[in-house]
Amino acid sequence: MKKFDIRNIRVRKVSVDDLDDRMLLINLYATQAFTFIIGLVWVLFQHQNLFHMFTPPKELSFVYWGAGLAAAVILVDLLISRFVPEEAADDGGVNDRIFRKRPVWHIAVISLVVAICEELLFRGAIQHAIGPYWTSIIFATIHVRYLKHWIPTGLVFSISYGLGWIYMQSGSILAPIIAHFLIDFIMGLIIRFRRES
Repeated sequence: MKKFDIRNIRVRKVSVDDLDDRMLLINLYATQAFTFIIGLVWVLFQHQNLFHMFTPPKELSFVYWGAGLAAAVILVDLLISRFVPEEAADDGGVNDRIFRKRPVWHIAVISLVVAICEELLFRGAIQHAIGPYWTSIIFATIHVRYLKHWIPTGLVFSISYGLGWIYMQSGSILAPIIAHFLIDFIMGLIIRFRRES
């Protein structure tokens, strides 16, 4: 049996174009699982009640907060894409690679997984500890593919702050989860069917 030597491990930079579709999905789901685990552990260390956090309130206002923010974000994004050159909003082709060949059901699954995992960590855990402003800075920073251009970076920061704001206004983490899901799902459908046509 060959002996394992840690000095033989080599790290190299990989672009999204170097990944095949299978590896891209594995990377996406592994990242979300990691995000979920960190969020779950952090929430438990904060002594928050996870079941209470995900229990829908009696009033449906959280749905309106989520859908309203999603509609506003999609409208702003469509206006930006209409008037701003494509290279100024370039994310390196990641979203295009993720959504362009997916069936609608898979776009919905990806959007739901990302919404739950990221909102548990960012709104449920981090915002609970440091507030919406610094949470939004961290959120924008981890979406590193947008940092090359100020427009998508500002948009990601603004979306994150909006998600934090509706979380505080509605009192339910379900509001930002709904908004995050709808934003990703609708933008995924736009990418999917724009590329198809």
